[in-house]
Parts: sequence; C-alpha cells; structure tokens
Amino acid sequence: MTLAILGGTGPQGQGLALRFARAGVPVAIGSRDAARAAEIAAELTAKLPEGSAAISGHDTDGAVAAAEDMVILSVPWAGHNATLEALKDKLAGKILIDIVVPLAADDPKKVDMPPEGSATEAAQAILGPEIPVIGALHNVSAVTLRTLEWDINCDVLVCGNSLEARKKVMALVSKLGVTAYNAGGAEAARCIEALTSILIRINISKAVPFTHAGIRIWAPDH
Repeated sequence: MTLAILGGTGPQGQGLALRFARAGVPVAIGSRDAARAAEIAAELTAKLPEGSAAISGHDTDGAVAAAEDMVILSVPWAGHNATLEALKDKLAGKILIDIVVPLAADDPKKVDMPPEGSATEAAQAILGPEIPVIGALHNVSAVTLRTLEWDINCDVLVCGNSLEARKKVMALVSKLGVTAYNAGGAEAARCIEALTSILIRINISKAVPFTHAGIRIWAPDH
C-alpha cells in the first residue's frame, strides 16, 4: 500500500515518510517541485535501515496518483485550502488524512481557527462528503519523527465523520508503534488541533526541563 504525503519535503512530512517507510509502508512524497521531492526522497532513503520500504519523490499530482487509498496533507496552513481546491477531483476514491494545524501567522503559540471550526472541517467542506477527511497526527513533534533513534512519545487522536475511514487511519497510524484513539467526528478536531499550540508553548518555555513533549492518554492504576 503506497501512502502519499503532500508537503513531504517539510519537517513533518519528512519525519512521517521516514517512520512509515521504516514500518514497511511505501511512501510517495509530493511537492510542487518534483525535482526537490526526488532529492529529499533520496536523502531520506539514505537514513533508513535495510529492509525499509521505498520512498519516492513526485510532483503533487504524481504523488496522489501513486497513493492506493490514503493521502496525508502536511502543508503550511496558508496553503491548505488552495492545495485541496486544486486536488479535489484527483482525491476521489481516497481518504485524506489532514495533519495541518491552523496556527496564527504571527504567533505559533496560538491557533487561528477557520470559520468551519478546524482545518479538518475546512478540508471536508472543500472536498465534499464523498471524500472522507480524517484528522490525525497533529500533536507529534517533527523533531521526534525525524529522529529515528527516539520512540514516538505520545498517543495519536484520530477524528473524522466516517467511522470506517477513522478505523483505517487508526490501523495505519498504529504501524508507527503508537496507540491511536478514536476521538469521534470531525468537530473533535477543534480541540485536537488547538492542543498543538499549547504543546508549542510548553515545549519552548524555559520553565520546563524538556522539549518535544506530546499528549498521552493515561490509564488509571485502579
């Protein structure tokens, strides 16, 4: 199963490409610049252990075409809606996994939610009900993802209006060695996406002795 990552040349996209390829999932990186995508794909491949799946570089349309049924959107919030408008017809029959967080342009410690309520809901409004949009992987540090020597130190909350699509995405995310939780419908993305700004604030604070923290669902001892 080939997984497309649009915006795969960015920090989050590169980290996810490394993690999924190491887990045995072939990855097609998509970028507006196909040559740049191919260059990044080669650099990432050199970092992978023997036996990993392939990472290939394409233009955006080529990556979508290479994906069997799931496409991750990992572009800056400023290009989120325009990217989806351009790709709407090409995403038919696929699940869009939206990991984008609408961070405020002047302060990443704040979110600037769209009128729909979240990036996930905005994507669903653009693509229409026929293309399932699933929000996931919002709260995972890009540095953690790109550092293969580290375990991913958080759980992943998965939301979206299609239960079937949520379950498929949860199964995919679980390949990364993390626990994925069903967080419900797309409205849950308003809370999940907003958590990212809080984590950024904590992680850059000089008052805490760590960085790259994530969210974990902690079961009671009793």
